[in-house]
Amino acid sequence: MGRLLNSLGSQGSKRKGKVSVSERENDRANRELEVMKELASIQPRSQHVMRMLDDFDLEGRNGTHKCLVFELLGPSIPDTIYARFPDARLPGKLAKVLAKQALLGLDTLHQQKIGHGDIHTRNLAFTMPCMVAVPEEEFIEMLGKPEIGHVRRSDGKALEPGIPEYIVRPASSSYRTHSWSSSYPIKIIDFGESFLPTSVPRTLHTPLPVRAPEVIFRDHLDYHVDLWCMGCMLFELFVGQPPFDSFLITPTILFGQMREMASDAVPERWQDSYKTTDDRITGETSGPALQEWLEEIYFDGERGEDLTKQDIVKPGQIIGRLLRFEPSSRASAREILNDPWFRE
Repeated sequence: MGRLLNSLGSQGSKRKGKVSVSERENDRANRELEVMKELASIQPRSQHVMRMLDDFDLEGRNGTHKCLVFELLGPSIPDTIYARFPDARLPGKLAKVLAKQALLGLDTLHQQKIGHGDIHTRNLAFTMPCMVAVPEEEFIEMLGKPEIGHVRRSDGKALEPGIPEYIVRPASSSYRTHSWSSSYPIKIIDFGESFLPTSVPRTLHTPLPVRAPEVIFRDHLDYHVDLWCMGCMLFELFVGQPPFDSFLITPTILFGQMREMASDAVPERWQDSYKTTDDRITGETSGPALQEWLEEIYFDGERGEDLTKQDIVKPGQIIGRLLRFEPSSRASAREILNDPWFRE
């Protein structure tokens, strides 16, 4: 939909922006702007939802581009794990803290019946308080000199109107080298798939391994799609990978795995659709149930373990309350947050 870029605001303030492709009616860009404006009106502001600082239109050769300016945040959860945790998973206590913060952010959205539409670990980013007071010169040095590639036609002729003369590689902060702390809170980012209850899209483009079943079956959508995705994300926060396969996955294979993990039956209105997708998934499930699979992955003997089998029971129960086929039967973010486990 758009290109992400890091930029400098006035007085050297650091911001992150999104420039949408130029289209007469860019529904996704319009929905995102509506959602961000709605979130900006909520008081008090959530500490766990990304803020939009400004928006404007940019006129170009190809038309009008909607530009959104966001606060600058740090690395995503997967990037942090890659840089900081050799076992490719978070410590159990940190996973619990981040799970609570993600649920707090989601609760803020769902109290307004806003759907994020793309909840997964790459859309959780750490705040970086240490970046706020970084001088502009040091900030640019941290990002490195912009890499520019000039656009040339293979036949040597002049570029056609509307073709950019050069492209710039997106910059990224050197989070491996500057001060980082697990005490920094996280925020939900990237609202490109988000929607208000008055502008629900027909489908979503959530990554397939964490996509809610109602999206696969093209059922009516609302903010409950995020709760299924949250269940998948909590599973990944604790064990280091999603509950469903991410390699060579197809909707048919995914649905077969969903039936093994979901804690309720397939809704009657989906029966005809799922029975015609593939005869192999109409029979009894044969894979491990949710809790069994959670423990099997966590205690694989290949990565560090700081949780016991007793410790992992509660996350399994919570995930089970979210991985339910019937959207309205999934526990809300607030109901999950009210579980005494989060106060221990």
